[in-house]
Amino acid sequence: MEQSTTIDIAAPPARVWEVLSDVERWPDWTDTVRWVRRIDDGPLRTGSTAKISQPKIPTVDYVVTELEPGTSFTWVSGGGAARTTASHVIAPLPGGGTRVTLAVRQEGWLGSTVGRLYRGLTDRYLKGEAAGLKVRSEA
Repeated sequence: MEQSTTIDIAAPPARVWEVLSDVERWPDWTDTVRWVRRIDDGPLRTGSTAKISQPKIPTVDYVVTELEPGTSFTWVSGGGAARTTASHVIAPLPGGGTRVTLAVRQEGWLGSTVGRLYRGLTDRYLKGEAAGLKVRSEA
């Protein structure tokens, strides 16, 4: 099961990437994240791990599995019966703006069940995160 949202932001891609890739600061601009703790140091990269706490969702570890600096990153939590994949994609718009797509995919027999149960919450979180990213990036 996959859910996503897309938003246009009146800020250059470099600014949006700066905000989006600084994952430990997400709680500053979205109420869908209580806290994020990076397990490693330095810039976000393939293999980076972060522990994330969100309201109404158990605290989990995410590992970055793909990263294209300035453009996108994907991270994964869990595996087997319940695997969550979250992707964050930035694309330039004519005139200097940025289009961002945030997506969450739930896989595995348990993940698919949880995905259906939390469908409304996930939609609200994706939209809230996109809106917060827009406000912070445009500031």
